[in-house]
Amino acid sequence: MDANIFQNIWFIIIGFLLMVYSILDGFDLGIASLMPVLAKDENEQKKVMDSIWPVWDGNEVWLITAGASLFAAFPFAYATVFSGFYLALMLVLFALIFRAVSMEFWYYDEKRKKIWATAFTVGSLLPALLFGVALGNVICGIPIDINMNFTGNFFTLLRPFPFVIGLLGLSAILLQGCTWATYKIEGEVAKRAHSMLNKLLIANAVFFILAIVLTIIFLPDILSSIIGWIGAIVYSVALSYVYLSNKHKRAVNALRGSSFAFVALWIMAGAALYPNLVRATIGAYNITIMNASSTEYTLKIMSIIALIGMPIVIAYTFYVYKVFKGKVS
Repeated sequence: MDANIFQNIWFIIIGFLLMVYSILDGFDLGIASLMPVLAKDENEQKKVMDSIWPVWDGNEVWLITAGASLFAAFPFAYATVFSGFYLALMLVLFALIFRAVSMEFWYYDEKRKKIWATAFTVGSLLPALLFGVALGNVICGIPIDINMNFTGNFFTLLRPFPFVIGLLGLSAILLQGCTWATYKIEGEVAKRAHSMLNKLLIANAVFFILAIVLTIIFLPDILSSIIGWIGAIVYSVALSYVYLSNKHKRAVNALRGSSFAFVALWIMAGAALYPNLVRATIGAYNITIMNASSTEYTLKIMSIIALIGMPIVIAYTFYVYKVFKGKVS
């Protein structure tokens, strides 16, 4: 097989891993970010935490696998992103660590539950925003020199287009968390989530329209992608499906619709990027699946490992969610 085939395969695999991560970790980042609004006392906070406790750490595996796959398949892209986004990614890392620690301490530190609950929310909200900002930057383009070195700074990453993509990603994660609350939790928490869903749908629609407007202004060349427009249609249909499902109080369907919205967002992101992995402000310096790739032999070995390992991970994920299905009351 030609090396370009394996490069395309790994572009799709990494996109798939990130998509699954955003769907699965999206609901626990989302519900944690919404906890101050959804949970009014310690008993309700416990319901929120109990709803994600059995699965949240397993969800992180998909992010770790995506990062490792990027490192192995496209090391030059990995080096540029992780060096250029170093400060932002360190903030994300510390936030995720703080979130994990805060969950543990919330259950056992009776005197400081409010502090740990706040840490749990902040440690979830920050990654939910910054992941989208990072994606917006690689789509919009970052300053890179001929040697694939990032030449900007932290504030370079906070331009209007990436920030709007960050807000779109955040609103999608909050929607995912809200649909999870209606599906998984009983009582007042679910009622508050049910009433909040329509507001989050409006936020998703507003940021989506704003993202399209900024794309027309800053990146008109990617609007010719048919796949991207298919993703936009799927996203719109998914939001409508969430609205109708919530209206008729079909929580599981609302969660499915929210998940399909994430699928659509990643379809659009992939279509906007391909064949680039990181777009440069100077087009000649774009980091692509061709110039950032490992050797053909490495990609072949990785493909064999993925062919064996991914079905096992997927089967295990389905098994875990089956074992811990049911509502938290």
